[in-house]
Amino acid sequence: MRPQRVVVVVGTGTEVGKTWVSARLLTGLREAGVTVAARKPAQSFAAGDDPADRDAAVLGMATGEAPEVVCPPHRWYEAAMAPPMAAEVLGRPAFSVAELVGEVAWPAGGAVEVGLIETAGGARSPIACDGDCVALCQALQPDLVLLVADAGLGTINSVRLTVGVVPEDVIVILNRFDGSNEVHVRNRQWLSERDGLVVVALPGGEARLGALVRGSSA
Repeated sequence: MRPQRVVVVVGTGTEVGKTWVSARLLTGLREAGVTVAARKPAQSFAAGDDPADRDAAVLGMATGEAPEVVCPPHRWYEAAMAPPMAAEVLGRPAFSVAELVGEVAWPAGGAVEVGLIETAGGARSPIACDGDCVALCQALQPDLVLLVADAGLGTINSVRLTVGVVPEDVIVILNRFDGSNEVHVRNRQWLSERDGLVVVALPGGEARLGALVRGSSA
């Protein structure tokens, strides 16, 4: 059963905080009484890292789901590189965007109000042997895309490049935002006022983000 609202989280690059933003959003929605679920079609990580720090575990803590539900165990790749590259290095079978989409399953026992799907790396990072995160996003047909970006130098360029290829309505999340940092503040103003984008700064904008994701006015 498809959730009432399907949200895909993409990033302008690696290490911009997609999982932190996703977990913070899901935790807030859940605390507000919203039924949520999270899915990570494929995850890769350094062998020997703490299992509690892996994306599927962090997302599962936010939603109350097991990591194996968030991301199928056969899509866990113990090499810190893009999932299809990790699969090749580990000698495991190649996989397609269609296979990843087909494995996204939602709870059958009741309707999910917000279902979040987190991609890997940046928007143009390979997510399967035949496509990147943009291709996955197109195949999933979400109601909303959250684009997570760093708040500092280079943000306007990276956001503009990514917004141009993402197929759906986009909310830009400026992560690690510091209201005392002039660059952060000016980046937010520029993207909002000159580019006409919906921009939410985190931390601090959690309530607004939750309302936007639920389709409420904010």
